[in-house]
Amino acid sequence: MAMAAQRQGGWWLLILPAFLLMTAFYVTPILQVLAISFTEPQPGLQNYERLFTSESVQRVIVTTLRICTITTVLALLLGYVLSYKIALADERARRWWILAVLVPLWISVLVRAFAWVTLLRRQGLVNETLMGAGLIQEPLALVWNEFGIIVGMVHYMVPYAVLPMLASMREIDPRLLAAARGLGAPRGTVFFRVFLPLSLPGLIAAGVLVFIFSLGFYITPAILGGGKTLMVAEWIGLQILDLIRWGLGTMMATMLVVTILVTLAIFSRVVNLRRVFGSGA
Repeated sequence: MAMAAQRQGGWWLLILPAFLLMTAFYVTPILQVLAISFTEPQPGLQNYERLFTSESVQRVIVTTLRICTITTVLALLLGYVLSYKIALADERARRWWILAVLVPLWISVLVRAFAWVTLLRRQGLVNETLMGAGLIQEPLALVWNEFGIIVGMVHYMVPYAVLPMLASMREIDPRLLAAARGLGAPRGTVFFRVFLPLSLPGLIAAGVLVFIFSLGFYITPAILGGGKTLMVAEWIGLQILDLIRWGLGTMMATMLVVTILVTLAIFSRVVNLRRVFGSGA
């Protein structure tokens, strides 16, 4: 028992530096942000009252949730199709597909945002092509609005949706699909009754990952939105850096952290329920 206690003490000594480092550089700033949200410009809950009384604050929150939800749905749809294609491809083709998914992650988000501005602006390639084909008579407003933000965010988020779903699909035994087809099930039935339920954990994980990442987006909405469509991260920067309203900015930052934690808690709860019902079945 003495040796076991000594070994446990050794493990704590190994963990202690990382714990102290995380406390100093992560937990302490968050606590400071929380304190500022209650004390600036004066102590009280007046900053949090803006959540229920300020139309501008509510508009930013609704806009952020709407854009993040649309981005998550589109990224999951495109990512699921791509993951399905990669999972069923042969080994050589799979390597090339995975490389194609990973390459965009190596390109700066700033470069990608400006590339979309070049493509979607009024004199950009998309509008020029549509006008040249006679499909439109005047350029469409494809950038510096909510549509441009969603396009840029979906483009950025698809690889993050693909990776967890692909990992989940790779764990599915191909013999289950072959057995279902051998029993006479059509391809649609095999997909919806066998493949989709087995890949659902990866789909949920990808959805949570994409949604949480989307909540904190700053560069892409700032460039493709042109300052006309504000999301939470850009609004926080505006309050703290330009308007010097530390109380409002830290209040929204605190709510952003709380939203992320609640999302993770709901996700963990859903996963636990799936395990319970799965074991019961």
